[in-house]
Amino acid sequence: MIPDWRGIYPAVTTQFHPDHSLDVAATEQVVDNLIRDGVHGLVMLGTCGENTSLSDEEKREVIRAACRVSAGRVPVICGVAEFTTEAACRYARDVEAIGADGIMILPAMVYKADRREIVHHISTVSNACSLPAMIYNNPASYGIDIDPETLVELSRTPGIVAVKESSEDPRRINDLINRAPDALAIMAGVDDVALECMVVGAIGWVSGFANVYPRESVAIYDHLQAGRIEPAVHLYRWMMDSLHMDTDPKLVQMIKLAEQIAGRGSETVRLPRLPLVGDERARVTAVIEQALATRPSV
Repeated sequence: MIPDWRGIYPAVTTQFHPDHSLDVAATEQVVDNLIRDGVHGLVMLGTCGENTSLSDEEKREVIRAACRVSAGRVPVICGVAEFTTEAACRYARDVEAIGADGIMILPAMVYKADRREIVHHISTVSNACSLPAMIYNNPASYGIDIDPETLVELSRTPGIVAVKESSEDPRRINDLINRAPDALAIMAGVDDVALECMVVGAIGWVSGFANVYPRESVAIYDHLQAGRIEPAVHLYRWMMDSLHMDTDPKLVQMIKLAEQIAGRGSETVRLPRLPLVGDERARVTAVIEQALATRPSV
């Protein structure tokens, strides 16, 4: 399946047993539920998928599971977040062989590369397989900002066709389109500025909280595509208190706790992350319970 990078692509969580071992069956159930709720694609093993907390074989098992459950219903995109370029290339080839439909390439973890090194790493990983590639720009989480000029340069690599723009600045969408309107398919990557990004040119949304509110997220996208701004904004404002959690350093714990409250998954995370406690847990719980209690009809 060739992704068109349009619509709602949840940044799918990876599910664990209480002892923190990989729960393949629960991850499969999360994937199937999301597809049944109408999402347009899946991004596995991104930030919410706890990519860097999984072993090499566990990552491959998650992708096998996602491809098995999707069975061609929606495209499966795999996050590539390795420590070295060589390992990232090997991983990209492996997930292609497993059956993934695309990859999402992050800058190499730990090392803070300069522009020349960023371009070399991402283009080399893209060229290591024949899958279409999306760049993941998330300076707040990963300490590297891939600016519009660098994105345009990277778009000249044949396999690089999209970007998940998570700079938290909707102006980046306009800057990229003004420089090269056809260079990359742009997907919003930060939940609480996603509507703004889609209004000015992003054609999709890679969303953490689509794990919790998939049908509402799809409805926002559908309303925007039809030019129905008011109902899109209504839904967006309803979930906004939840969406603000997407920019918190503990977004993974928050989103997984929200999934648990909504009956869609487990809050269990893998170390070094720990479940939320105290006032922080109470605040997240109150926000999600209020949202569920006032959930609008879609």
